[in-house]
Amino acid sequence: MNIFDKAVEIVNPSAALRRTQDRFKLQMIRSFQNSGYDESGASRNKNSMRGWLANSKTPQEDIDKNLPTLRQRSRSLYMSAPLAVSAIKTNRTNIVGQGLQLKSTIDGDYLGMSRQEKERWQKDAEREFALWADSKFCDSTRVNNFYEIQQVACMSWLMNGDACVLLEYDKPYKFYPYGLRIHLIEADRISTPHQTGNSVYLHATDPNTHNRIYNGVEVDDSGKIVAYHICSTYPNSTLRAEKKWTRVKAFGDKTGSPNVLMIYETERAEQYRGVPYLAPVIEALKQLTRYSEAEMMAAVINGFFTVFITSENGTSDIGFGGVVDDEDSVSSDPTSYELGPGMVNVLNPGEKVEIADAKRPSTNFDAFVTALAKYVGAALEIPVELLTKSFTSSYSASRAALLEAWKAFRMKRTWLAADLCQPIYEIFLTEAIATGRLKAPGFFLDPMIKKAYCGAQWNGPSQGMIDPVKEVTAAEKRISVGLSTRQKETVELTGGDFEANIAQLAREGEMMKEAGLVSVQSAETITEKEKKEDGEED
Repeated sequence: MNIFDKAVEIVNPSAALRRTQDRFKLQMIRSFQNSGYDESGASRNKNSMRGWLANSKTPQEDIDKNLPTLRQRSRSLYMSAPLAVSAIKTNRTNIVGQGLQLKSTIDGDYLGMSRQEKERWQKDAEREFALWADSKFCDSTRVNNFYEIQQVACMSWLMNGDACVLLEYDKPYKFYPYGLRIHLIEADRISTPHQTGNSVYLHATDPNTHNRIYNGVEVDDSGKIVAYHICSTYPNSTLRAEKKWTRVKAFGDKTGSPNVLMIYETERAEQYRGVPYLAPVIEALKQLTRYSEAEMMAAVINGFFTVFITSENGTSDIGFGGVVDDEDSVSSDPTSYELGPGMVNVLNPGEKVEIADAKRPSTNFDAFVTALAKYVGAALEIPVELLTKSFTSSYSASRAALLEAWKAFRMKRTWLAADLCQPIYEIFLTEAIATGRLKAPGFFLDPMIKKAYCGAQWNGPSQGMIDPVKEVTAAEKRISVGLSTRQKETVELTGGDFEANIAQLAREGEMMKEAGLVSVQSAETITEKEKKEDGEED
């Protein structure tokens, strides 16, 4: 209460009470007005927030409208920015590597198979799939085999935001008994028909189905994807004048199998196209590239030893005009002068050259680039050590960085396997069983039986080990206390197959016995016996 309120209270207590009640009501109103995020992220009164005109709309308006520019800039960075190349290729190498390999894991219990029958069927399925996948005939363009297609699809997904795979059929051959073909196309070709210019955002309505088409993706009134519209060439390409769009149904009417596989990371509900992996850091990467190029050029110029000769009588009494070769000359303009190692320039009367001292290389260059690389790596879920391929930290710090990176790699690998490898494998099995190359009773009659036969794991490159002794010891302890299995540890540490290792070790042991050599197991037994004897002597 102020002095005036105290005076009113003495003269007229009733009026003072009403003033107090009104003041309390005003405080309550203000507290409701400034509740929640009004005082922080949603504030419109703070000076720091007044200029922030955030205006998010639907995924189609926020994402699809800007996709052409994001794709072009992402590709430009991949072709010119070293850190951008490292980010994409590091993901490609750790997610796919040489290709995700099939490990058939059918549900033998549900199918009523013995262990031997289950293993025999799995080996047959893997052998048939290798026949199809190892050949370039699985590719509609006959450029890559299935594992190389995985690499390209992963690169396209990261660089363009999404990758599109068309599942086609061609006639089988005697040497290649399968008709399934994979046609990988870039994201640009999935676009809205009859568009003008380079804009792919202008959505349209299919005249036959009256469905909406967003950036080449046709959806019905409930938001369900029903078809994709694929252009015969790149919409902004000038190589072919005629552009035709083909409507491809997303799924088969009778089988329900996908005709088109779209691989992308979904950020928002009702999002139908992916965002390039580099989108959040495009500006940072571009500015860092410009800064690196400027520092490099300044260092090069600072390293030049260039001589400028001045004469009061002009260049006529100078016996030469420079030592640069004609093929190295940048310009023939007599008014321009060039810099170069050992370059000599003769100036005209009255001309004077002043060159700023570049003072390069800058001592802060490495620290600044490293700091910005951390900033970029955090957004891309790649530690700076892995992004710059510079491991200078301690074992614990390097291991923690790799473990954090592999969380993201495994997640992306799971997505790629679920969206690309597994659907293709299931369609392959359908053809193999329909043509009689594999026997699977009830496959076409019961969806549960089909699912039991389609079980599979897709194994890729292993995480790698910084200190193999420590990590193998830790794996042994996890197995001994029941926290892990030998199969799981084999896959994670080396990317191999425990069962295949056991079979191979058995064959090697037999070969060593036949050759009269001591097997590995025998050598270990002898070593343990020697240690025991040494202990007894002590």
